[in-house]
Amino acid sequence: MFLVCRSTKESLMISTPTSAIALSYVIPIYRSQKSVHRLIQRLDNLEISDPWEVIFVDDGSPDDSYAELKKHLEGTDLKVTLVRHTRNFGEHQAVITGYRYSQGQYVINIDDDLQNPPEEAIKLWEKAKKDNLDAVYADFFQSKRHSRWRNFGSLVANKTARFLLDVPDSIYLASFRCLSRAIIELIKEHSSPYVYIDGLVSQYTNRIGTVRVRHDARQVGVSNYNMRRSTRLWLVILTGFSVMPLRLASVVGIAVIGFGLIGFLIILVEAMIHGAVVPGWLSLMSVLLFLGGLQCFMLGMIGEYIGRIFLTVSGKPQSAIRSVEQLHAVSD
Repeated sequence: MFLVCRSTKESLMISTPTSAIALSYVIPIYRSQKSVHRLIQRLDNLEISDPWEVIFVDDGSPDDSYAELKKHLEGTDLKVTLVRHTRNFGEHQAVITGYRYSQGQYVINIDDDLQNPPEEAIKLWEKAKKDNLDAVYADFFQSKRHSRWRNFGSLVANKTARFLLDVPDSIYLASFRCLSRAIIELIKEHSSPYVYIDGLVSQYTNRIGTVRVRHDARQVGVSNYNMRRSTRLWLVILTGFSVMPLRLASVVGIAVIGFGLIGFLIILVEAMIHGAVVPGWLSLMSVLLFLGGLQCFMLGMIGEYIGRIFLTVSGKPQSAIRSVEQLHAVSD
């Protein structure tokens, strides 16, 4: 029996958090068969005095990541919840699924490739507790160990988010973050199939901080974020939390009308001074192509909003759960 997360409150009320757990790690798993044993070993070596847990979310990984995960967890005492999606829904969807099953007073999510060191995550947790912050983001004091195009994509996404979401320039929005239980309870109610965790955080709180941490190089494999996934995330940021693109399209339309009126006046003046002016094919076609392209762009932007509204209203699932297992269940 599958649990599908749609636009209903009943489907979102999965678990009731308890105060027994101080910290939860939420880790999406996708194509991690060759690296998951290193991840488990690093988690098992963590020295955390307070009760803590780990929630793994297998986001429809096509390899044997889940089997490897279960095999290597058998030899540990980690308190673990294993959640499996029925298919690949995306990183942010997997993270919000993990949030729903977490019980910690603070929740940290890290990537499965160990570029976000589990040991460094404790710094985010300590910063959040010390300054009573709702969200703490990693500030990579060394250059990020991603490919150039991946860093460029992250830069564009961050610039767009800062412009549309009013996020301070000092905050670098990364998947390495720590959130308080109060914010987690708000975020997990979000039922749209288009999820952007950092956009939700910015809508719920301005008590956001950063702390410097290390960013390691990838040891195995390549990044799962290709151009298609990065573009899809950018579109979610662009259209999911603001109507600014629609307003911008209106402003551009008004500006084009203004340029058109100016051009008409110039032609009228030249005709009055020099007589009849033979229109040039090049200038005519340039204007036609420009206006046609502009109209298509505006229609495409409007269509993007309408399409997302349609898919949300028609019940496109945010995620669907295949199974949930607990290892060394957390005691109350």
